[in-house]
Amino acid sequence: MIPMKRKLLALILALGLLVCTVPALAEEAPQPEPLPGWSYGILADGYALGLFGDEIYTGHSQTVTLEQVTTMADLAAGKLALLGAAPRTQPADEALVLDTTRGGVVNALYQAAAAYDFPGIEADPADYLVSVGALCGDGTGLHLDRPCTLLEAAAMANALVLSLYDSYNAGSLGLLWAATGGENTLYLLGSIHTDRNNVYPFHKQLRDIILSADQVSFELDFNDQAGLAEFAAMQMYTDGTTLADHLSPALYQATVDIAQTLLGIPEEVIVLYKPWALATVFQSLSITDETTGSNAMALDLYVNAKAVNAGIPIGAVETYAFQGGIFDGLSPEYQQVYLASSLLMLLDVDAMDQSTRDALAGVLGEDALTADTQQALEEETALIGLWMDQWKARDTEGFAASYPKDEVIHSEDELNSKLFTDRDPGMIAYAEDFLTQEGAHTGLLVVGAGHMIGDGGIVQGLRDLGYTVEVVPVP
Repeated sequence: MIPMKRKLLALILALGLLVCTVPALAEEAPQPEPLPGWSYGILADGYALGLFGDEIYTGHSQTVTLEQVTTMADLAAGKLALLGAAPRTQPADEALVLDTTRGGVVNALYQAAAAYDFPGIEADPADYLVSVGALCGDGTGLHLDRPCTLLEAAAMANALVLSLYDSYNAGSLGLLWAATGGENTLYLLGSIHTDRNNVYPFHKQLRDIILSADQVSFELDFNDQAGLAEFAAMQMYTDGTTLADHLSPALYQATVDIAQTLLGIPEEVIVLYKPWALATVFQSLSITDETTGSNAMALDLYVNAKAVNAGIPIGAVETYAFQGGIFDGLSPEYQQVYLASSLLMLLDVDAMDQSTRDALAGVLGEDALTADTQQALEEETALIGLWMDQWKARDTEGFAASYPKDEVIHSEDELNSKLFTDRDPGMIAYAEDFLTQEGAHTGLLVVGAGHMIGDGGIVQGLRDLGYTVEVVPVP
């Protein structure tokens, strides 16, 4: 039997390797209202920062609410606080009017910045936002008395945050390499498929690399509607059975209760899904932190949105059928362990009711609930925070040292060869195909960071084939 700590480690590592495994349990988004062309450049950043959600598509032309103004200003203030700027000691001027006019939004955002001694902050609020590129007029004036739309307010807040981050040479750098072959350059961005550790905004260098690419490729094409539908179908039972037929009665009831409590999903929906599909939902929830945005936009999805909105072609290394098959092909016993382990990662053992404890112990063993195992689990889960910090700093050496890829490859876990050995060669071949194109091309390949490192990873694999691969210098 594989030790519980090793099983949990393998599941934690899976978080950095598979993109597609979160089931679409939410309702469909409302039909979008056409957005003005100029707005596409801000959508990915604004959504990732949490300045707006899907309401931007249906309500972008409506007057922003005071609650939305306050939320945007608070989010901007939180991001600006991370820059380490000196606090402003000069007494504040008379209280500014905060309302839903353009001037009121300007005042709210100015107050977020005015807590710090940023260059030029002594100026009038409107003049300051103009100076950092966060406010502009239409050629006839700034129209500060006019009602402010949701999209206008979001654009101001987004521009303020990005401008100040750029002026401080700040933002997440990413685990980024550049491979060259002939006249071709392929940037390699190792991803961790989550949103935490204040990962947004990205550094300007990384944003510019995304926008400079002739093609951006991922493990999957997130815009492939047929693939998404195929993957959604793989998550659900079609043989006449339900979840209740594939779990112990105790684990089934615990899963239903937790899904209803944490996600608000009723039993009649939960019962349709396979254990591995639900496990990935619970696992994803378990690795969020207090900085996870309201939209929980994983790194890959941000890059995809940034590229799609800029009209850049999208490529994919794998298919939804292939990635879904990695989990769908797991044995029934392993799927049950996977689900129970994901619940264990999500829940506080000390706060569990007895029925949940019994359900998890029945699958994982009593050792899974001991203090030693819980401490080991906390240590392994803490690795995700370390990896995210290394990602933000472009600490490729630190990541390679802390991510125990070789340990997992050589374990007996059922999932391991599916995660690494069966996938890294295809990613190396995909990268080589790009580098051997005729002419001069610039591309970006975004896959799980674990695939980049190690003797069998993409970086070393391309070097072994004779290509030059170097870490992109930090600006």
